[in-house]
Amino acid sequence: WAKETKAGVVKGKTLLDAIDAIEPPVRPSDKPLRLPLQDVYKIGGIGTVPVGRVETGIIKAGMVVNFAPSNVTTEVKSVEMHHEQLEQGTPGDNVGFNVKNVSVKDIRRGNVCSDSKNDPAKEAASFNAQVIVLNHPGQIGAGYAPVLDCHTAHIACKFAELIEKIDRRTGKSLEDAPKF
Repeated sequence: WAKETKAGVVKGKTLLDAIDAIEPPVRPSDKPLRLPLQDVYKIGGIGTVPVGRVETGIIKAGMVVNFAPSNVTTEVKSVEMHHEQLEQGTPGDNVGFNVKNVSVKDIRRGNVCSDSKNDPAKEAASFNAQVIVLNHPGQIGAGYAPVLDCHTAHIACKFAELIEKIDRRTGKSLEDAPKF
């Protein structure tokens, strides 16, 4: 579009042109399967059906999958999306999949489904995290115990130590091993 004013001519893109120019994201289907469970259903005549969004990799019938941290291994019987059978689920797909010989009590929301033969997911006793504090009334230091929400998991954790304080704007280190 173009608009002529006293100051001169102003040119720009329409909203539709700008949207059309957006490159679609590359789906990480070449990486190992990671599928955080949103829920697990028991459906009469079918069995146990875990549901979640494929984050990376692909899931298809016949695959042997593992659920972490439950450490349950089973075979995928079928994969569905919106009540339609799929050959495979790819990153971004919200899928339900039927599993063999697994009770609804064995796996739960927050578990991560992965391919047992290709870098299966494992639980972590500890990890380093970069945390941005937006608004917190008290002091945060070693021993602070927040509830961590990661994908569909909701679990209490504890800060063992603070490694460094970083300036949000510049990304530069302000202080090593701060007390709070």
